[in-house]
Amino acid sequence: MSETPVLDSAAVRWSVPAAERAGRPLLVLMHGYGSDENDLFALAPHLPPEYVVAAVRAPLAPPFPTPGWSWYPIEGLHGRDPDIATASARALVTWIDGVRADAASVGVLGFSQGGVMAIEALRLAPEAFAFAVSLAGYANPHPLPGDAALAERRPPVFWGRGALDDVIPAPLVAHTVQWLPGYVDLSGRVYPGLGHAVSADELSDVSTFLRKQLPEA
Repeated sequence: MSETPVLDSAAVRWSVPAAERAGRPLLVLMHGYGSDENDLFALAPHLPPEYVVAAVRAPLAPPFPTPGWSWYPIEGLHGRDPDIATASARALVTWIDGVRADAASVGVLGFSQGGVMAIEALRLAPEAFAFAVSLAGYANPHPLPGDAALAERRPPVFWGRGALDDVIPAPLVAHTVQWLPGYVDLSGRVYPGLGHAVSADELSDVSTFLRKQLPEA
């Protein structure tokens, strides 16, 4: 990839104005392929209100005619290239570093490609995040510099996926099943009858997980 990806700060949806963010836990949401910052922001009313929610826009544009934005290509020679995913995750971490200020804690939550970003960001900067939520995502099968520190720190991670999800390749799911328990405190669940989506049951489980991660908890 010729250019280093950068997140657009003007394309972020915040749940509260800047004056109301100080000292509160920050939860950063990352959408999936071909979507935008408005997608997961719709979940904000269903999440614990203690969190300041920021929904970001991925930095790459998929090829025409796919709408929206992406974190890495899924087609062509560079489809699912882990190096491009890592570059986007670094851009995400850089953006979070610039806005976290005095947040009580910082967590990441993503769906599909955004779920990959949640795990990737945690691996790049284990000390920066209190937890991660990956919905219909996976862990890239390549080593990253923060992996050893991640395995030592073992932050809480919620990984949820649908039993009927045929979008994420089976080898990547199998790798994630084996990899995550060695590096994080894993809460995992497979939802019967669910495809590549988020169900009401899963959203309820995510909310419970998030409440447990609140600093005062």
